[in-house]
Amino acid sequence: MPLRKWVESANNAIEGIIFAAKSQRHVRYHLIFTAVVLFMCVLFGVSKFDFMLLAVAIILVLLAEMLNTAIEHVVDLVSPQYAEHARIAKDVAAGAVLITAFGAAFLGYIVIFPYVERIFSAGMPLISRSSHEVMLLSIVIVLISVIMLKSYFGNGRPLRGGRPSGHAAIAFSAWAAVTSVTQNLTVSILCFLLATLIAQSRVATNIHTRMEVVLGALLGALITFGLYYIFR
Repeated sequence: MPLRKWVESANNAIEGIIFAAKSQRHVRYHLIFTAVVLFMCVLFGVSKFDFMLLAVAIILVLLAEMLNTAIEHVVDLVSPQYAEHARIAKDVAAGAVLITAFGAAFLGYIVIFPYVERIFSAGMPLISRSSHEVMLLSIVIVLISVIMLKSYFGNGRPLRGGRPSGHAAIAFSAWAAVTSVTQNLTVSILCFLLATLIAQSRVATNIHTRMEVVLGALLGALITFGLYYIFR
């Protein structure tokens, strides 16, 4: 598949995620909950196996919400007038989301509770996590923040235009991560220049305005620096 078609397909898919986040408040809640759970996993030092269980549960809940949104719109298209079968289809889809959400909440309780109990009995351990864990957490939270903000402002496309610039956010998140890990001025300056070139290219091609790029850069850098400061 040519790169341009792949980017267009990815754009359409991400646009669907942003539409769901914009039109369905439960999708927004789940995205925020995802960021919180991932932060807690890194904070509590959750094992890889427990993290995998939580990640699968989160993916299933988001998948159920997206499918429910798609089913609702298809039903409205096929049956614009009230029909009992249409109501049943929507109710069953909503029920699937409810079952998935309750299952994920129950699994999350089973996985997280021992870590919380350990903190109450032994106190909060020294917060120090590996750089790749913090970097992964930073990328996910930055992406979720970009999706939430784009759904709020409602302009532009996911990979082209809109506030804030996702490319600038990721680029400056990478710069902040490299700076925090290496603590080397020369490396930091080089990465900053690369991030600036990426951001400038979005302005030069009229994909983003300078304000959108600046917002993206601040978003990515502040979130990443903040997380590396917490998990120093």
